[in-house]
Amino acid sequence: MTNQYSPSELLICLASRVMEDGTTAFIGTGIPMLAASLAQNMHAPNLIPIFEFGGTGAILEKLPLAVGDMRTFNKAIAASGICDIMETAQRGFVEFGFLGGAQIDCYGNLNSTVIGDHKKPKVRLPGSGGANDVGSCCWRTIAIMRHDKRRFIEKIDFITTPGYLSGPGAREEAGLPANSGPYRVVTNLCVMGYDDTTKRMKLLSLNPGVSVENVIENTGFELLMADEITANEPPTEEELRILRQQVDPDGLYR
Repeated sequence: MTNQYSPSELLICLASRVMEDGTTAFIGTGIPMLAASLAQNMHAPNLIPIFEFGGTGAILEKLPLAVGDMRTFNKAIAASGICDIMETAQRGFVEFGFLGGAQIDCYGNLNSTVIGDHKKPKVRLPGSGGANDVGSCCWRTIAIMRHDKRRFIEKIDFITTPGYLSGPGAREEAGLPANSGPYRVVTNLCVMGYDDTTKRMKLLSLNPGVSVENVIENTGFELLMADEITANEPPTEEELRILRQQVDPDGLYR
């Protein structure tokens, strides 16, 4: 076993460490699936993954290829459907939601719909899927993204998924649950959170070999700084062993 790891493997490990034992987590295709499986094998055996097409509480012994894969129902607590899952989130039973996007702003609003004007876009992206529901209804959302100035921008072209919208109180004014919203942003450079008062994104910790200056250079808005910026540990030998041999032995996502 080697301690050399890819950027994707680092992202997976960082996302996995955020997942807490005994909690519910809305899981999407790709890195969130690998992170959830790794978490179940490492520190969160009682994590309850929830998948958009109805799987609740699956044991992720083999990697699903998508959120509707039969393996999202493996030894699950329940097998229902998309309407039941969305209602579960609306009723407040899902603690974490994992998201991605093409653009994100300082308040954690995400765009996965268009680049440019909505009526005449430069690029048309996949759209919301369940992302708006996850961002609106889960208590804490975690965005997993590559970190550069094209993605982290002052004003996104379209709000697919609401973060803190325009700042303090805006979610509540829009009718979204109080005390819900963005929680963490995990990138190839760092992990960020949000300031309790201003709701703006805040740098919390740096990935191996990354400086504060690197993060600032790749962020298109003013980033707040935590009182103490810590260092994220690289993947351990045990994390890499489980990830490569059990979670994704064929390297489909990592």
